[in-house]
Amino acid sequence: MSLGLGSCNLNSFPEFLQDQDNLQELDLSYNNIYGQVPEWFMNVNTENLLYLNLSGNFLTSFAQDPIIFKWKRLGKADLSFNQLQGSVPIPQPVIESYFISNNRLSRGISPLICNLSSIRMIDLSNNNLTGVIPQCLSNLSGTLEVMSLHSNNFIGKIPNLNANFCMLVQIDVSYNKLQGPLPRSLHKCNNLEFLNFGNNQITDVFPSWLGSLLSLKVLILRCNGFHGLIEEQADGIEFPMLQIIDLSPNIFSGSLPSRYFKRWIAMKVSETNPSSYIGHPIALYPGSTFDYSMSGSDPESIGSLKQLKLLNLSNNMLSGPLPPFLANLTNLEELDLCQNQLSGEIPLELTQLTSLEVFNVSYNRLTGPIPQSSQFATFENNSYKGNSGLCGNPLSRKCGDLKASPPSSPASEEDQDSGSAVELDWKIVCMGYASGLVIGVALGNCLITRRRAQRLAKNFGRRKRRQRR
Repeated sequence: MSLGLGSCNLNSFPEFLQDQDNLQELDLSYNNIYGQVPEWFMNVNTENLLYLNLSGNFLTSFAQDPIIFKWKRLGKADLSFNQLQGSVPIPQPVIESYFISNNRLSRGISPLICNLSSIRMIDLSNNNLTGVIPQCLSNLSGTLEVMSLHSNNFIGKIPNLNANFCMLVQIDVSYNKLQGPLPRSLHKCNNLEFLNFGNNQITDVFPSWLGSLLSLKVLILRCNGFHGLIEEQADGIEFPMLQIIDLSPNIFSGSLPSRYFKRWIAMKVSETNPSSYIGHPIALYPGSTFDYSMSGSDPESIGSLKQLKLLNLSNNMLSGPLPPFLANLTNLEELDLCQNQLSGEIPLELTQLTSLEVFNVSYNRLTGPIPQSSQFATFENNSYKGNSGLCGNPLSRKCGDLKASPPSSPASEEDQDSGSAVELDWKIVCMGYASGLVIGVALGNCLITRRRAQRLAKNFGRRKRRQRR
């Protein structure tokens, strides 16, 4: 028997559940049930219950801590988006999907969780969990496909995988305090599509050895201690399916590796086959930000990414003229090159970008007239701020003015904060709308409004929920 009482405005657990011996599926999600989970509920139909959803309530604790669930056949449990405190509850070994994110759980992960021999998806993210990630958790890689531990307080090294067979598709351990190098055993995981190690204290060189993972689409290493040159994989296999990469801010040295742009064929997808791109639904977690900070000049190979819709190279040290080959990006909607050292005139070729909605070249060293045709008539002063050598609409300075000022240097952070009318604190790249595609590469700060960022993150969340069902 299945009982669905989700979103029914309940404020407590229905007591008639105590008499339901044939109950197999129970949904009490998104009600107003608050406080401690009653002890009698933990004994409801312990022999037959297969599915339990208590998410989206105001539950605070269980009668015991720690607690081991008694449901012997429970295959899926969702307790996310509550206010649960204490230790992570431990289900029986038969559990396949276990979601308990967005609570207030604390302490370390009990080694008992490593007994989940059938687990495929586990999400403990957005809690206050501490301690090290248990080494024994890596033994589950033979069944585990999705492991999300992000936004906790884990310390120590990321465990090496012990299993000879790895089923992992997604790993997200971002926003913790993890240290040490990346575990080289990840090269066993041929199914990996999503890797997020961002915002930790990892110290390592660029993991070119991950380039042999033929399914890897997302690689996020931002805000760590990665250092040195970004070198090629010895066997020449270099991330053939990569669609999102985030390496900033780390301590990489050398030039922007243009050879990678030539070999990232997944970013050159034809319009006739969009399903191979990341816009085709895959289970991505929202909230990550994507940017990339390096130095050097704009690689011409970017011009081959025909389906690019967002290009952000802001806040780097790019020099030289603004490259005309950007006009080849005919589907480009947002172009942000602010806070660099670009010089020369804005190429007239860029007026061919008829889909361009956002254009920002502020705080560079550009000179000469601003193009006055096509989309350029829609851009405001902030798009060109900090380039005293520019002239023409929408600036007040006319191009006939003989008193030319020297090109300006990028402004300080204080100048940006006081003069910019757009928000620069959101970094987003390569996002799929429910009705289409948004393809992008961000190597700096994405120029995108907070409202749009929230809407895109919500689309990701909806896609994740659909796939869980």
